[in-house]
Amino acid sequence: MSPPSSPQSGAHATSKPAPLSITLKINGESRTISVAPWTTLLDLLRNHLDMTGSKKGCDHGQCGACTVLLDGRRVVSCLTFAVMKDGSEVTTIEGLAKGDALHPLQQAFIDHDAFQCGYCTPGQICSAAGLIAEGRAKTVDDIRELMSGNICRCGAYPNIVAAIEQAMGAMGGSR
Repeated sequence: MSPPSSPQSGAHATSKPAPLSITLKINGESRTISVAPWTTLLDLLRNHLDMTGSKKGCDHGQCGACTVLLDGRRVVSCLTFAVMKDGSEVTTIEGLAKGDALHPLQQAFIDHDAFQCGYCTPGQICSAAGLIAEGRAKTVDDIRELMSGNICRCGAYPNIVAAIEQAMGAMGGSR
């Protein structure tokens, strides 16, 4: 008696989906990339484009280390499938500076020593850029609340808030 055939063998074998071609405008440059359908935006940036500024912290959307701007809005890139964002514009920490001139948030983080280990800093800065663009933060408490999705294990929160306040002033934000 021969063993029963497995669903994975013969005519019933399944094949994995073919890579899909997508086009994204990343930090001002149009890029066409072929990726598996399950590739996250974070993995596309880090593994396919060698843009390692955005960090993989928890890989569950809970820490904010992977925050980037997608069409001007902050998103956790570890939970965002790249293929779903075909045609979108992505800004990462690498795309905030203009040549040798730091973005006001980058300078403010330096001025206020708003980082210790630095792992969360790219996500903090991108999230703060989105927060300022949203224009909803009117008070220090608003900043704290609206930045609550970005975790700093080193506890540099007072300096991070001070840096965001400085940048809001420099960029003509709500404060």
